[in-house]
Amino acid sequence: MRITITAQSIIAALAITAANAFTIHSRPLSTHCSFTTRTTNPTAALTMAAPQPGDVVTVNYTLKPDGDFVPNPLFDDGTVSFILDGGNYLPALHTIVAKLSPGETQSCTMDAGYGEPREELIATVSIASSGISKNELSIGKELFLANGMQCTIVDVDEEEETFTIDANHQLAGATYSAEVTMEGFESGPSDGQFMYSPEGVPGSKFDVLTIALGCFWGGELAYMRVPGVVGSYVGYTQGQTDDPTYQEVCSGSSGHTEAMQVIFDTTKVSYEELVKVGMEKLGDSRNLVNQVGNDQGTQYRHGVYYHNFEQMMLAKSVIGSYTGCVSECMEATKFYKAEEYHQQYLLKGGTPKRSRHHSSVT
Repeated sequence: MRITITAQSIIAALAITAANAFTIHSRPLSTHCSFTTRTTNPTAALTMAAPQPGDVVTVNYTLKPDGDFVPNPLFDDGTVSFILDGGNYLPALHTIVAKLSPGETQSCTMDAGYGEPREELIATVSIASSGISKNELSIGKELFLANGMQCTIVDVDEEEETFTIDANHQLAGATYSAEVTMEGFESGPSDGQFMYSPEGVPGSKFDVLTIALGCFWGGELAYMRVPGVVGSYVGYTQGQTDDPTYQEVCSGSSGHTEAMQVIFDTTKVSYEELVKVGMEKLGDSRNLVNQVGNDQGTQYRHGVYYHNFEQMMLAKSVIGSYTGCVSECMEATKFYKAEEYHQQYLLKGGTPKRSRHHSSVT
């Protein structure tokens, strides 16, 4: 889950210094410039309201990079479906779609997904207080803060005996010219489907999978690439405390495991297929207790946490089909969303979500 850093004290040191030098705020990424809106289906636009958070929207969109910004093709374009405010695709796309009614098209310039450069994400740290020796510091070296954020050393001042870190993404401020057409929307899963109900909650073609596969960053991206998945969240579940922080979960004191909630269209992909995706991603770690790859501890235990009796039977069948698999199969308890900077973490770092992309996910 973390790159190895020679100085073992880096996490503790930055927890006291740089990690406290700024606060991460959850906020929608902005769109820029003025909007041009036209209606391609006037009757529909007059009779239907705009979608609400939690609705599954279907849009057709195109993106063109502005300036000399050369993007990695992160997303499928054309016609796509996703949960409004539920992850997947650029955050600014959610902001645009929230204002559209079916049949409306909007042309605009929007954030490319890396946010505006923020001064509060730059901090100067005393070398002495960091616990890192001078010869281990170099411009361009990447570090992780105690809160899980990645940062880069951008300056080393040997005279003042300080170094400066920047947690902004290198593409912060990049934009796209976009054209977005709202084709329609429908209700997503109900609140009851995110809880445990033995008989299930009928009435929606969308359903919820809760699964733990060790570090939730790579697991979420793997599911975002599956056709039929319309939304995802990472967070913490199966623990004993309320509203745990990332640090509390990592310490093992809260009893939670890092997990994902995956929202999917049952007409395009089945619950059983998605559980198999998780089991295949685990690989040989299926046979390890409280460990996935090199990550060890109860916070990395793997399991499937079912929301109804049917899910339980399917999950047990899939898990049982793998010899020696020790993945938990338990009734889902309350799921707490992780901090905003963990959501779609690898995607924000430039790893493609595109459903046809086959690069490895760790």
